[in-house]
Formats: sequence, structure tokens, C-alpha cells
Amino acid sequence: MLIDAAGRTVLVCGDVINDILVKPLAAVVHGSDTRSLISARPGGSAANQAAWLAHLGTAVVFAGRCGARDAGYHRFELGRHGVDARIAADQDADTGSIVIMVSPDGERTMFTDRGANLRLLATDVPGSVLDGARVLHLTGYTFFAPAVRPVALSLVAAARARGVLVTVDPGSAAFLAELGTGEFADWTAGAAVCFPNLDEAAVLTGERDPLAMAAALTKTYPVVALKLGGGGCVLAVADGAPVEVPAEPADVVDTTGAGDAFCAGFLSQWPDVPPRAAAEAAVRTAARAVSRLGGRPPVT
Repeated sequence: MLIDAAGRTVLVCGDVINDILVKPLAAVVHGSDTRSLISARPGGSAANQAAWLAHLGTAVVFAGRCGARDAGYHRFELGRHGVDARIAADQDADTGSIVIMVSPDGERTMFTDRGANLRLLATDVPGSVLDGARVLHLTGYTFFAPAVRPVALSLVAAARARGVLVTVDPGSAAFLAELGTGEFADWTAGAAVCFPNLDEAAVLTGERDPLAMAAALTKTYPVVALKLGGGGCVLAVADGAPVEVPAEPADVVDTTGAGDAFCAGFLSQWPDVPPRAAAEAAVRTAARAVSRLGGRPPVT
């Protein structure tokens, strides 16, 4: 396991994906052709977060699963950013894929097939992956599928037994809405930090106001960094009133991966700095992410 000078290794476990980005260059012509910029890129929310963390100087181990023919490719791509990628190769399922439609304002709509991510096994993330880890970071996708959920819950239990901090990004408002009331909160209660976006927080709390959403979530999570896209974020801690952290100015090209970069920016600083300082680093990183196409940072 890679350990940086400060011993700040983060273990990220979750989805690794083949992204197909489609950015129309003109108004979409339904039923006919639309000139577009189309590119294939490595993706996956958890894998993107790992890449951004490593890009920001944090030692990262990533654990996940993809189709056998793509395993070398994804290990290489994450390795280019400095991630120690522990990717299991599935002989029977293809790598997960997402077609991402990017609108002129940078907003995106995703068509998702999670593929081999839905076959993540406990043997893909043995207890040894936590050796030396300071933080375990998971996305909601690892909890949504019944077949994978026991792996996530077991990993959380193992982390807590070792005194490893757990953080969570809910990941998908649509998938959260499919769950029973309170289930996600039950599975992740006590995670040190939660990183919902506005739609996810609305599903989790039933509130309409971002400040009320963030305050409500502190009943379950000691620190909440509620992502508001171009509005920055709302930061709430269990013993204080929520505060707004403004966004950094950015020329928006593509919002794919902005939330992933936000999480990475926060975790690259926390818990060595106060949550407010970590949130300011998060919005700075998100602003960098939206100024380029795709969900990964540049390779340096």
C-alpha cells in the first residue's frame, strides 16, 4: 500500500466504469443526426474520486471490479494518477458503462449499466486493503445493489473495528428514491462525513431548503458537506449552525465528475484541517473539474 509522508492513505472502494461522453455541437435533432463530440474515457464515481485524490497529493488505494478485458486498462489509467489500483478481473461480465449526454450548459444526463460492478465480492476487498488506511470512502452505489451491499457493510464494520474513519457520498438521487425510507441512513449512520448533492439530500431528508437539509443530516452524520454545484456548498457540523461556502468562479465545460472532485478536494485536507477549510478546498477542486471534459483530472 502506498503511504504518503503524512500517513494519510485513503481507501476508496466502488464503481469503475467505461464512460462514453456525448456533447452535441448543435441543437439535438430528434429522429435524425446531430453533430457531436464523442469520446470514450475511464470513469466511475469512486474511481474518479480516487484519481482526483491522488492528483491532489493524497496516497490512495482503490478497490473495485471490472470486465477481464478492461482490467489492465483501468489499472493503468488509475496508476497514471498515482492510485494503487486493486481491480478484480471478472471473466463473465463486462465492465460497467455509462453514456453521458452533456448539454450546452455543462449539465449531464446519464444512462447507466453497472456491469461487473454489481458482482463485487468480499474477496475483492479483503481486510488487508485497510492496512495503513486512515479513511475508508464509499459511494452509495456500493450499497444500492442487494448482491453488493453485504460487501459494503462488512467493509464498514472492518474499518470501524480498526479505528478507520468512514466517509460516504450517496451518489444517486434516483437510486436513493428506490430504497425504503431511512434504509441508506441506517446502513451508513455514524459515517464521519456525508457528501450529498441537493437532490440526494432532498430524498434523504424530505426538506426543501439546503440549510435545513444539511442540519437534518447532522443527526446521522457529524459533518455534512452538501454540494450545490454552481452555488458552492452548505457545510454543517453536529454542534453548529450550517454555513454557506461560495463556489469558485469557473468556465463550465462539463459537470461530469464535479461532485467526485468536490469529495476528493475535501478529503485531501480533512481531518488535518477544520471542516470549513476542507470545504473551501472542495469547491476549488470542483471548479477545476468543471472546466474540462470528463470526470478525471489531467495527468501530470
